[in-house]
Amino acid sequence: MDLFFELLNNLFILANEASPFLILGLVIAGLMKTWVPTQILSKHLGSGNSAIFKAAFIGAPLPLCSCGVIPVATQLKRSGASAPATSSFLVATPETGVDSVSVSYALLGPVMAIYRPITAIISAIFTGFLVSTIKQTEQPANSLASTEIKSCCASKSKEEHSEQHNVVQEKSSCCASKPAAKVDSALSKTLLGVKYAFGQLIDDLIIWLFIGLLFATLVKTFLPAEFLLSYGSGLTAMLIMIAISIPMYICATASTPIAAGFILAGISPGTALVFMMAGPATNISTLGVIKNEMGKQVLIRYLLGISISAISFGLLLDLGLNYFGININEQMSHNHDMLPFWFSTMCTAILVIMAIKPIRRLIIK
Repeated sequence: MDLFFELLNNLFILANEASPFLILGLVIAGLMKTWVPTQILSKHLGSGNSAIFKAAFIGAPLPLCSCGVIPVATQLKRSGASAPATSSFLVATPETGVDSVSVSYALLGPVMAIYRPITAIISAIFTGFLVSTIKQTEQPANSLASTEIKSCCASKSKEEHSEQHNVVQEKSSCCASKPAAKVDSALSKTLLGVKYAFGQLIDDLIIWLFIGLLFATLVKTFLPAEFLLSYGSGLTAMLIMIAISIPMYICATASTPIAAGFILAGISPGTALVFMMAGPATNISTLGVIKNEMGKQVLIRYLLGISISAISFGLLLDLGLNYFGININEQMSHNHDMLPFWFSTMCTAILVIMAIKPIRRLIIK
């Protein structure tokens, strides 16, 4: 019985640490979703090296997981975006985002919260340039419909995107000449963004987020910090982590508590970073879409770019932390003193309520 209460207490503590920052990230991500139209993105992601940089910087803050990015990236490619720019977008978007950065700060501390998005952007640019070394060949003739079937949430995302766009378009076009219409349109976009954040986005995250928190709780409760310390770092450990991460589906936000669990178990922060980079950027659906839409050569360079970047930045992180004497575990433990207990608990309760669909439908209609 004491062990059960210890598990519940550790789960509650971890949830309280993450929930305020997750809510902040969800709200910002939802507003970005409705205020930054996808059509604008395709105009800036054509051919040329500049498109690779643009794709990385545009994709990094967007609130799309490794599943939800598939239909968006496919549409960008069909709208005229180059294969290198599309690859850069596919790496940067699921590897990081405003929600995952906030949760990284909550669970892993400021160093990881800053380092993670930087590595995502650079790895996206590096992968894009690797793809750009391919000579132009005939584009695979697979249809968009077949790609959407392969994506685990493509149809839902497309329908919801269309519905959101139609609502905003209807409100902004029916009486565009009236000043009140602009206010109404802005309010509609904001409300749609909040609804998206605490609707589809939280649905996409909550299961894996709970699994991650549960994993971190089990590690914190049962495994001593020295358990994996002897073989939890270095090139071999990172290669193993790459092999584990590539086929699995996990979003950037949900990968964060799992990475925190790895670090608590004794794995080096650099090895945990490899998981946070390679896991969200790759899964079976994403790899299949890349092969169908852009070809085998792009797929090979895509995997190579992610693997080289993740391992390089992981090794660099471990070297830097050792050189400057930074202890990530201390940052993980002492990063939340500024938030009152009642506020963190309230944020956890809000997330739990919003994650239960029948209750959420009564609140958000």
